[in-house]
Amino acid sequence: MASKNPVRWIIQCADWFEERGVYVPGEENRTIDPFRDFGWLIVAWVVTLAVFILFFALAV
Repeated sequence: MASKNPVRWIIQCADWFEERGVYVPGEENRTIDPFRDFGWLIVAWVVTLAVFILFFALAV
């Protein structure tokens, strides 16, 4: 059964990005994959954007 805790969902989403691989220093022979290398940053940006939209939707 899926958890209804939004914090747990955010952590699971970021973990999904990390499971696809992470950047290893010294491994410059491959191209940068934004989902693999910047997973936490992408998740944080999406959550911040959602909170921003929700804030203004409730402010009206």
